[in-house]
Amino acid sequence: MQLSVAGRVALITGGSKGLGLAMAQAFAAAGGAVAIVARGAESLAAAEAGIKAATPGAQVAAISADIGTAAGCEAAFAEAEAKLGKVDILINNAGTSQRGPFLEVTDALWQNDLDLKLFAAIRLGRLVWPGMQSRRWGRIINVLNTGAKAPPAEGAPTAVSRAAGMALTKVQANEGAKHNILVNAMLVGLIDSDQHRRRHAASKTNESYEEWLGKLGAALPMGRYGRPEEFAAMALFLCSEGGGYIAGTAINVDGGRSPVV
Repeated sequence: MQLSVAGRVALITGGSKGLGLAMAQAFAAAGGAVAIVARGAESLAAAEAGIKAATPGAQVAAISADIGTAAGCEAAFAEAEAKLGKVDILINNAGTSQRGPFLEVTDALWQNDLDLKLFAAIRLGRLVWPGMQSRRWGRIINVLNTGAKAPPAEGAPTAVSRAAGMALTKVQANEGAKHNILVNAMLVGLIDSDQHRRRHAASKTNESYEEWLGKLGAALPMGRYGRPEEFAAMALFLCSEGGGYIAGTAINVDGGRSPVV
């Protein structure tokens, strides 16, 4: 099956690195226009150049905004529409993995996590919904992690905000289906990403990143970490016509690691 999003415009938060960038590259290669949103202007510029080099002629809007705020969400959406004309696909991908012992998680950490992961998805969803509804076509993917289904000890605040994101997905899917707005969640397992590269650097190990990642991956059911392009392929499928009867699901993209289906 050849997957296509030709004529569609995707707004991808956290789109300058890691999984967000992999999805942007996949969507551009499949004929879509992409608006990549992040805070860092330098990483955005590099991502935009990389996408255009890989897919000559691709329409790319690099948007610097802090979507952890209402004003940042509004600015990102307005710029995406101004530059690309509409938003057909929303990928809520921004976020970091903040976690620690319950008693050590401050109100400020809770609020920051909820603003970036939950309220950004709510606010951006409200902004893109009317256009999707009027055109009777829309796709929303909320990128979560497997902790949303199986919250671990010391998994707050991220597991809690991700679990709320899974509930939001179901609410949006049940309301959107009659308008052909299909909403799903993708739950990240252990996938090679920018976050893991930062963890490798912080570990101060003498091992190369590839050696370090290989040892961690050996304990997984498939014996390896996932690749960003594998995650992106699922996102592309859900947003193509091939995924036209899938709504309200929370799909583990984790190589079988999660104890919950």
